[in-house]
Amino acid sequence: MRVGYARVSTIDQNPELQLEALRRAGCEKVFTERGSGARDDRPELGRILSDVLRTGDTLVVWKLDRLARSLKKLIATAEELERAKIGLVSLTESIDTTTPGGMLTFHVFGAIAQFERALIRERTTAGLVEARQRGRKGGRPPAMRPGDIAAARALMKEGSIPVRNIAQRMGVSVATLYRHIGKKGGSPKTVESEDVHG
Repeated sequence: MRVGYARVSTIDQNPELQLEALRRAGCEKVFTERGSGARDDRPELGRILSDVLRTGDTLVVWKLDRLARSLKKLIATAEELERAKIGLVSLTESIDTTTPGGMLTFHVFGAIAQFERALIRERTTAGLVEARQRGRKGGRPPAMRPGDIAAARALMKEGSIPVRNIAQRMGVSVATLYRHIGKKGGSPKTVESEDVHG
């Protein structure tokens, strides 16, 4: 059985073009999802995948971007269909995973996505190495500066202001204050020298 899936964004609320193309492609059932293109949730698609499609069926879409917002999600959906022995046809891109050529196209997409992730990882690592060579350590800036730590430590030793209020005054959480100063206002481990100057 061929099952059609149309997704209509809030900008283009007229699904007729998609629906007509899906009917012409021989879809016995056609489901329409309405929603914002910015959102990734597709409850109707989830229902089709879990309740409607069976082994040997084919999911037909007008265009691949109707199926998923990202290449990663698209490939995950295609792999889920492949595991269930369900075909995928995209009318606009002329992709049909029930044919060897269509399957090859999808595997090429998967390889490109994996390659892109590896490139991003490689660039990030190279950027961190270069930054360290220039003396930058990376990571977040310290939550408390040495002057703030000294002032907070003095207020804690004085004991007249609740720790919660001191933390609020310094613009940090109680946990961050304790991490920099210690529970009794003394010196915690060596956090001050590591975090503050890093």
